[in-house]
Amino acid sequence: MNWKGVMPAVTTKFTAQDELDLVMFRTNLEAQMAAGVDGIILGGTLGEASTLLDEEKRVLVRSAVEIADGRVPVVINVAEQTTKAAILAAQRAQEDGAKGLMMLPPMRYKADARETVTYFEAVARSTDLPIMVYNNPVDYGIEVTLEMFDQLLKNENIQAVKESTRDLSNVTRIKNAFDDRLKILCGVDTLALESLLMGADGWVAGLVCAYPEETVTIFRLAKAGFVDEAVALYRWFMPLLELDINSKLVQNIKLAEVATGIGTETVRAPRLPLVGEERAQVLDIINTAMKNRPSLVAEKEKLNA
Repeated sequence: MNWKGVMPAVTTKFTAQDELDLVMFRTNLEAQMAAGVDGIILGGTLGEASTLLDEEKRVLVRSAVEIADGRVPVVINVAEQTTKAAILAAQRAQEDGAKGLMMLPPMRYKADARETVTYFEAVARSTDLPIMVYNNPVDYGIEVTLEMFDQLLKNENIQAVKESTRDLSNVTRIKNAFDDRLKILCGVDTLALESLLMGADGWVAGLVCAYPEETVTIFRLAKAGFVDEAVALYRWFMPLLELDINSKLVQNIKLAEVATGIGTETVRAPRLPLVGEERAQVLDIINTAMKNRPSLVAEKEKLNA
């Protein structure tokens, strides 16, 4: 498992009958891989994980593994309330063909540092799968500090962090403390380019669900040293990226997927599709971006030169 590059946190597709839409799921995953993403992450916030049944998560992993067919690794998010449930989720993921785990700290209960470290370590010892710690204290209330990572990295399969603290300087702090032992993937779309330029190894992206080529191109431009070109594309992308830092990010991004033809706006209750002024505002952002969507020809020529 190489924790680098662009890894879309894909949305979960549903039919009008509230069943998994595996046809559109395949359409989106094929678009991601055609654009050159480096992995597929299932069951995150964007994947409406809290609404999924355990068996549905297993179906998604098995389906993604079959669709990917070895082209990219499939990663499943683990967001559980108990250590026992997290260990079981990790075991099922491995059985179903996942190549890695993205793990949140314990859900609901606000564990202290000792409890959080013990939780991650117990799961790490229970599986051979490599683990990326999802560090998002803004949304989930628990921060995994550098001191905690110092303990966690004694476990060889804890290898990466999805850095979502919103503190850009954390990229430098992590690099100073652990060098390449802890891979860093930015988890906040609106800080992605800045994080990459400061040394982040990858990007767990949201708007990539609708715009895979643009996302991959920004990453590759940044890593190839074409900073001006990356900045220009990022500026076009920013109004769309801001749709990800919103409580309605799932509905927002699914509307964007409709605009690019690789998704539907169907969500699972209690979420509901956007309506009224809220919907109009999001569509205005999407429509403006689509009218001004760059061709990427020049950028790809530079990358291929």
